[in-house]
Amino acid sequence: MMSTDTLASPDTFQSKPIRKTGVLIVNLGTPDSPSVPDVRKYLRQFLMDERVIDIPYLNRWLLINLIIAPFRAPKSAKVYRKLWLPEGSPLKIYGYSVEEKLQKVLGEKYVVKLAMRYQSPSIESALKELRKECLTDIVVVSFFPQYASASTGSVYKEVMRVVQDWEVLPEIRFTNRFLDHPKFIEAFANLGKKYMAERDYDHVVFSYHGLPERQITKGDVTRNFCQFGSCCDVLDHRNQHCYRAQCFETTRLLVKEMGIPEGKYTTCFQSRLGKTPWIKPYTDEIIPELTKKGVKSVLAFSPSFVADCLETTIEVGEEYKELFEKEGGIHWQLVESLNDSDIWVETVEDLVKNA
Repeated sequence: MMSTDTLASPDTFQSKPIRKTGVLIVNLGTPDSPSVPDVRKYLRQFLMDERVIDIPYLNRWLLINLIIAPFRAPKSAKVYRKLWLPEGSPLKIYGYSVEEKLQKVLGEKYVVKLAMRYQSPSIESALKELRKECLTDIVVVSFFPQYASASTGSVYKEVMRVVQDWEVLPEIRFTNRFLDHPKFIEAFANLGKKYMAERDYDHVVFSYHGLPERQITKGDVTRNFCQFGSCCDVLDHRNQHCYRAQCFETTRLLVKEMGIPEGKYTTCFQSRLGKTPWIKPYTDEIIPELTKKGVKSVLAFSPSFVADCLETTIEVGEEYKELFEKEGGIHWQLVESLNDSDIWVETVEDLVKNA
């Protein structure tokens, strides 16, 4: 008979479970370089996403590969060269900085990885690294304040495509939107207040990335609420997932936080592509209307982006400034994005812990 002295204690075979959470932070993406081939590669991957250009596959393939990518890539490459920093793309630089800072504040029970929906580092490669960590769960934080099928929805779809064949699936949670997160509003408002303390502005413009109107109507599950008018005056259960309504709500929250009076601000939309109707009003059409009313100075926000990129630095910061001055305006000031600021890292930390 075996002596009880030789029996192993239960503690020999048991250990306390260690919970470890993976954090996947995802932004839209950027070319690997501002060269024409890399920009063309990026445009093809980005625009071939059926959630970005939602037309039949053959039509989309012909449009992207025979028209947009060949002709737009050289022009876009020139713009990206203006944006590029010695260290690379600002979007990726700020992304890696947030990854590092977030890892530090979350601690050893979390593993943080940056991914881009398009190009590198890819969602697939980041999830492959997280898979090795024996995780209890994964939190996916899409860096898009307002939900849209073409952005947040596309991230969801790609994550699920990658993990669908995993034999062991940890719990996966997604952040849907964070336009009303107190720290997000505070962060952008503080940036605006900084400029407002330096001078008086005649008007404040909140310019958001645009979407085709058809994508908004397709997302209207009621099939009769979306009218592209007063339906966006309030955000409720009927339009809670409507990108346009969320943008107007973001403006209302920022206006309240900064104390901007009615009539002194405008919500509008940029970056439209093609001839089909996009959500209105268009930023480039609002600018001449403002100057005709005597507006000489504008403070411009782009609150659909959390990191400076082509759409903020170049489009809003330079191209719209040139248009404003051409139309008779004097001072156009872009409010920078949150980038890798401490309060933005705090926002993401809170999104992770309360996902």
